[in-house]
Amino acid sequence: MNRLTLAVADRMVDEALREGQRQGFHPLCVAVLDAGGHLLALKRDERASLLRPQIASGKASSVLGMGFGGRELARRAELMPAFFGALGNLATGNMLPVPGGVLIRNEAGEILGAIGISGDTSDNDERCALVAINAAGLMPDAGN
Repeated sequence: MNRLTLAVADRMVDEALREGQRQGFHPLCVAVLDAGGHLLALKRDERASLLRPQIASGKASSVLGMGFGGRELARRAELMPAFFGALGNLATGNMLPVPGGVLIRNEAGEILGAIGISGDTSDNDERCALVAINAAGLMPDAGN
C-alpha cells in the first residue's frame, strides 16, 4: 500500500473505538491523518469530552510532524523542554508529545499517515491505536 485510503482510515477508527469499549476505557475520540497531515477520518464517542477531537488530531499531527511515535516524542520532550515549548509555538499549539499518537507505516516502512487517540490514559489510547493499525494489516510505530 502506497497511501492511506478513506476506507482503511475508517476501519482503523472503528476498530480503535471497539477496542476501547471492549477494554472498558473512558469514551474515546480517534483521528486518522494521511501522510500530508490531512484529516481522513475522525469519530468521537458521543460521551467523550469537548476537546477530544483537537487532542486526538494533535497527537496524530505531532508524530507526523516529527517523524517518530508519541513515546519517543515524550522522551525527547522530557530531555529538551525548551525545544518542545518552541515546537508548540511553531505548531500553533498543535504539539502533544505523549503516547497515543502512532505513525502508520506500510510493509516497506514508509509513513502512510498517523492515528491519534484521546479519552483515556495515554497508554490506553496508544493500546487502541496499535490494535487498530494491526487490524488494518499495517505497521504501527509508537516510538518504542
